[in-house]
Amino acid sequence: MSRKLKKRMRRVGIGAAVYLAAALFSHLAPDKNRYVELALFLAAYGIIGGDVVKKAVQNIGHGQVFDENFLMMIATVGAFFVGDYPEAVAVMLFYQVGECFQSYAVNKSRKSITALMDIRPDSANVIRDGETVEVRPEEVAIGERILVRPGERIPLDGVVCKGNSSLDTMALTGESVPRDVEEGEAVISGCVNLSGVLEVEVKKNYGESTVAKILDLVENASGKKSEAEHFITKFARYYTPVVVVCAALLAVAGPLAAGGDWSAWIYRALSFLVISCPCALVISIPLGFFGGLGGASKSGILIKGSNYLEALADAEMVVMDKTGTLTKGTFCVAKTVTAGEATKQELLEKAAYAESYSNHPISASLRAAYAAGGKEINPARVGQVEEIAGHGICAVVDGKTVYAGNGRLMKRQGLQPLEAEENGTVVHVAQEGDYLGYILIADEVKEDARKAIDGFKAAGMKKIVMLTGDRKRTAESVAGQLGVPEVYAELLPADKVERMERLFAAKSEKGKLIFVGDGINDAPVLARADIGVAMGGLGSDAAIEAADVVIMTDEPSKIVEAIRISKRTLGIVKQNIIFAIGVKALVLLLAAIGMASMWAAVFADVGVAVIAILNAMRAMR
Repeated sequence: MSRKLKKRMRRVGIGAAVYLAAALFSHLAPDKNRYVELALFLAAYGIIGGDVVKKAVQNIGHGQVFDENFLMMIATVGAFFVGDYPEAVAVMLFYQVGECFQSYAVNKSRKSITALMDIRPDSANVIRDGETVEVRPEEVAIGERILVRPGERIPLDGVVCKGNSSLDTMALTGESVPRDVEEGEAVISGCVNLSGVLEVEVKKNYGESTVAKILDLVENASGKKSEAEHFITKFARYYTPVVVVCAALLAVAGPLAAGGDWSAWIYRALSFLVISCPCALVISIPLGFFGGLGGASKSGILIKGSNYLEALADAEMVVMDKTGTLTKGTFCVAKTVTAGEATKQELLEKAAYAESYSNHPISASLRAAYAAGGKEINPARVGQVEEIAGHGICAVVDGKTVYAGNGRLMKRQGLQPLEAEENGTVVHVAQEGDYLGYILIADEVKEDARKAIDGFKAAGMKKIVMLTGDRKRTAESVAGQLGVPEVYAELLPADKVERMERLFAAKSEKGKLIFVGDGINDAPVLARADIGVAMGGLGSDAAIEAADVVIMTDEPSKIVEAIRISKRTLGIVKQNIIFAIGVKALVLLLAAIGMASMWAAVFADVGVAVIAILNAMRAMR
């Protein structure tokens, strides 16, 4: 509980005690003094509602007249003027109790997310001049080595130089299974070291580290409001002045038109003002979205704002990349086919050197296959390297130009590549105008992928599409295994964007299109989609930057879970809107005809707000 909330609750408690003393004096003193009674109730009112009156006056001075503070001040001060001292203080008391409950709910929701994302490292143990020095993570330079003991959180992204251990990634992925790391493997900030001592060479400064990017994402998520939140903000802006005018007309026009006691009509108008406070809507709707964002984060799904959370509920098309999304992206060399005089080892060597500077999974598999033969890449043998988008790589190896890529790259060089019959990704290799052969790279379908496709179908997606730059035969084979009904293969980045435009033209006006990729080489398509989803954000800062939703694990079924969370959150928000407006409309009508007392008004304001907030907190689960 925050210090501010404790202070408010203490003040409300003292005020409630003074109010009880005033009420007892009013009922028990046989010869009570009217001024003493008024003084006691005014004292209780000042303690309980002094801050509300102060805010209302300050807001009026800033030109912000019509807000809930103004409504409560007018209603309760008016009740004092018509002689209803106990009700005036009681209304303010219950309003403040509701505000305390609201603050507690918001703090609880924030703490849930803060605890979940409590991955910010407090310090880093840097090895300097043979000694370990404890410093702030921001003070560690790239290239320095840090020591991470068991139980400590890794403060910065880097590579393990010494030691091996298991890492707890739950705060990042929502998964309880530890990840084993050893020498030479990359580790990211935010994970907890569980067993062995690790010596890590820092590869990124704190501002560029994974933990900093994730924290920034979570902290800024609430700034991107949904349509429902924008609607409530606009609704409150016009609604409050209207009800004030209606209350004024009720107080003045009522007795003139229908006759009766002026104080009774003013009482009705004051009750009308209390009922009309829009706080149930203003707080419960953002709280519902905040809860939904927190619930998603708990499952390893980072959503960059409630606008994207809301959009997920309207998704009717899902378009997916193949490699790294539906397949594992952990390629291995399955076959080597030579042409001409080149040997298989020479073919693999040329391909591995040409791809030695690329971080693509296919490039990594070629280097791994070359290293498996006991050979190491010598960077001095590689000269100029040029990546040809959608085709492959051109590199100078041992002074000779080597091309490694798809069939289009070979044809671009005037060469006729061999046709591979097996399913897989084919890397053709040529040197100085001679075609050397091809290497077949195989990829595995993720165990979770079929579950994701079935989930999309169950969620009622109108279209499920696969877009890939891979060969048509390979793409169709993967699509057949998973049950993807529509697949487009052999696409360049520009072709993917063009195909996306056609899909946009086919969807409904309200429907949203989701694109799922790795957030790096699919950046143009991610940007074009209504909702860009990046898979495997763990360790990929580019994915965190590029997408609207980041799945921290490599499980595509988490996208189905994100849609479910979105629909559940939207359902809770709609329940609150209907419930709050419905109850308020009914009690406003009863107040206007004199059938609702100030106590009914308190329920219509504070009671409805408390119920709506409790309902909104369900989204956290």
